[in-house]
Amino acid sequence: MLDQIPYLPYVLSAFIGIGLAAATGFRVFLPMFAVSLASYFQWIPTHESFEWLSGLPALITTGIATLAEILAYYIPIVDHLLDTVSVPMATIAGSVLFASQFADLGTFPQWGLALIAGGGTAATISSGFAGIRAASTATTGGLGNPVVGTTETAGAGIMAVLAMVAPVIAAFLAIATVIAIVILGKKALRKLRKRKEVLNHKV
Repeated sequence: MLDQIPYLPYVLSAFIGIGLAAATGFRVFLPMFAVSLASYFQWIPTHESFEWLSGLPALITTGIATLAEILAYYIPIVDHLLDTVSVPMATIAGSVLFASQFADLGTFPQWGLALIAGGGTAATISSGFAGIRAASTATTGGLGNPVVGTTETAGAGIMAVLAMVAPVIAAFLAIATVIAIVILGKKALRKLRKRKEVLNHKV
């Protein structure tokens, strides 16, 4: 019966793509490792143009990169350095994982949609958490940063798994996360501005 719903495969692909893109907004490499692992063991199908993700080299590389990225966010100063490159990297990773779900659309619509929906979702979440981490550093002296880092890692793992096993739930969570990140990001920026104003007045 579901097979008779028009464009259902594309809708489901969009849900999966949005979920995976959101996951890369939390952590760049963990979602790619999850997809590579699932593809390697043939738990999920892989389009021909993205078969490189299901290979052993990709699995090992993304696995090492995932471990390094997770640990690096617990090192003071290094976490802020990573934030400077996390947004463009997340945008690229989110676009790639989103595009992997639409390999049969054609190059222009596939990557156009991937950059807007996938890259945009990933960039919003990544930049939002970068702002939250900056606010955490300013208000807690960096003591709250490990909590932020752990939340990002957990979010990436949960969202990646949901995208593959429950794409509808993942898509709704991704949208809710983007909205929450935008709201929290604005609050964090306001706190930083107020703190700077207070410091300037004291000087």
